[in-house]
Amino acid sequence: MKEESSAEVNGPPQRPRSPRVPVNFSLVVEGRTREGKPFETKAAAVKISRGGATIVLEKDVVVGDRIVLIPPFGKKLDAEINGIWTEETDGKQRVGVRLLEADGWFAE
Repeated sequence: MKEESSAEVNGPPQRPRSPRVPVNFSLVVEGRTREGKPFETKAAAVKISRGGATIVLEKDVVVGDRIVLIPPFGKKLDAEINGIWTEETDGKQRVGVRLLEADGWFAE
């Protein structure tokens, strides 16, 4: 399967503002479908930074969608999708998100 960069799918790729570190934990994602119906699905975080993340998400979403991340620790985090691509190594969709709260994962 051909890897699609965010440049091919959604314009120029965006670079994270702070370094992302590899992680591996499950989380729940809440959002709305294109038809406006609410959804809740399981996902996996594979990289995080103070203000963003890369998650494996098997839901049809688009850049600019607002979602809620519910990690197994802490509180719900509002986020905005800023990139979508398919990873060549496993064929799974990756979604880049920008957390909407200043302290992101580390907010109290």
